Amino acid sequence: MAGAAGDHTADAQLPQASLMRVPAFVTLVEVEPNAPTGVVVALGDSITEGATSTNNAFRSWPDRLAERIAPSHWAVVNTGISGNRLLRYGAGPTALARFDRDVLSVPGVKTIILLEGINDIGIGFGRPNSAEPVTLEALEAADLQIIARAHEHGIRVIGATLTPYGGAAYAAPAGEQVREGLNQWIKTGGAFDGVIDFAAAVADPKDPLTIASQYNIRDHLHPNDAGYKAMGDAVDLKLVMGK
Repeated sequence: MAGAAGDHTADAQLPQASLMRVPAFVTLVEVEPNAPTGVVVALGDSITEGATSTNNAFRSWPDRLAERIAPSHWAVVNTGISGNRLLRYGAGPTALARFDRDVLSVPGVKTIILLEGINDIGIGFGRPNSAEPVTLEALEAADLQIIARAHEHGIRVIGATLTPYGGAAYAAPAGEQVREGLNQWIKTGGAFDGVIDFAAAVADPKDPLTIASQYNIRDHLHPNDAGYKAMGDAVDLKLVMGK
């Protein structure tokens, strides 16, 4: 929230305040449950963070999942970071580097939903003379490492397919090949404890390489509120809860 100039420390409300998305101010809020509660951690980038959802309206796909799963005494922890990557430092440490802090340290975590890699692909292929190439094999290896580390602690890992990004600023044919290859591996490789097909949930039926127009926020990469709802509704709750 942005406020007005001057000293307003004694004011109950800031004059002319406006909402801003500044997630770095708060890293964690812990709540004591009143009943046994399972926890699912959503690990990802801006698409998981909900960077293009309506400010202060709690419309990200993890928020929608939280609404659906709450009656079963499960909670959702959103550890999405805009610009985050699997393999290289982007906006904050890589998913691999922050895994202990953002997943293993979460009390009660039983399941992870992993949706990450589109920034690795986009930056690796969609920028001229990129010095940060990425291979399908490297992304698969990163996912396998996350799965292995989670399984050591009895945590299940659900793989989520990368959503379409055709028309985005860093889209490229070579990157699209890697995205499709990774999605195919997620769905058929057998490495994950389950799969959520987010790509199918928001893709344009006439052009599955792009997000459907009713779900796109303008940049051909990030969903709008309706797109995030479609993603949250695509999650099989029994799959997440291990039933």
